Amino acid sequence: MAFYRVGYRLKACFAFSLAVALLLHPLPATAADPCPASMALIPSGSYRIGAGAQLPEEQPGRSLRISPFCLDRTEVSNDRFAAFVAATGYVTVAERPIAADQFPELAASERAPGSVVFQSVTGSGPIEELSWWHWVPGADWRHPEGPGSDLSGRGQHPVVQVAYEDAEAFARWAGQSLPSEAQWEFAARGGLKDQVFAWGNTWNPRRANTWQGSFPSSNTTEDGYSGTAPVGSFPANGYGLYDIIGNVWEWTQDWYAVGHVPLAAGNDPMVSSAAATGDPRDPGVAKHVIKGGSFLCSPDYCSRYRPAAREAQSPDTGTSHIGFRLAAPIAAPAASTLTTAPPLRG
Repeated sequence: MAFYRVGYRLKACFAFSLAVALLLHPLPATAADPCPASMALIPSGSYRIGAGAQLPEEQPGRSLRISPFCLDRTEVSNDRFAAFVAATGYVTVAERPIAADQFPELAASERAPGSVVFQSVTGSGPIEELSWWHWVPGADWRHPEGPGSDLSGRGQHPVVQVAYEDAEAFARWAGQSLPSEAQWEFAARGGLKDQVFAWGNTWNPRRANTWQGSFPSSNTTEDGYSGTAPVGSFPANGYGLYDIIGNVWEWTQDWYAVGHVPLAAGNDPMVSSAAATGDPRDPGVAKHVIKGGSFLCSPDYCSRYRPAAREAQSPDTGTSHIGFRLAAPIAAPAASTLTTAPPLRG
């Protein structure tokens, strides 16, 4: 019996080590599988983006067709991002001083490198909107909550405190790209048709890393986590994607507008110009679409843990709850034989 337990532990350790190795150094695509081992094959198919019965920014729904592509099975982890930084010497936006010509009203001491960090709110009085967000000097991807934090034990957690250009830089290094919003939402649905969540129509806090309790003061951690969780901690959707809902918001290439009006109907659309977009809550600032919700989304606030849900984020700002995953095209011969989606499931 003791020998069996040792053998089981060895096999478990080997399986975990293999999974980590594949994420850091994925096997190349083959003719039989056109995606690297760390990526899932997303078949071609048609769907209706958005959700007419939900929030205004998700309307109106539009019928789209998506070509087959590959998408990371998990969000990019701290270990993967660290490998990129070690190979290139890249310095993220949060690690650079704020440019004086962009913010001349700031004193030199106020332009120190830093980023935006969530801090829970205590007390019984009224809570001011967004009072849980704080600019913290010294916060960056290595120190997600500020100088007193680090990545110890969080190598397989999703990298956060990455601005849009940081995610793009990583993508260029990897020879891949960020997904479009249309790609991301199609993949997040996992083959389900017109379902509210990535797994069906019934909310289940154990299917994603979100906030349980009263936001922003009390998280009961029913799902086992008070912050980010290691990538792959929750069940995959129908296309084999982990944490596509919850854990951290994910950058997409699209520029944000309220609703899907700027999005052209047809094949593989993307809002690639900021000219016709904008966030009325922050006039004059062009922002990118982020998707998926995060560990801070709760039923009583945000509740954007749905494939159709979307938010706007300034491209120059990372936070402690935004990360990303990458997409890649597949070879045309494989597409003709392997990537036709079955009918969407009801």
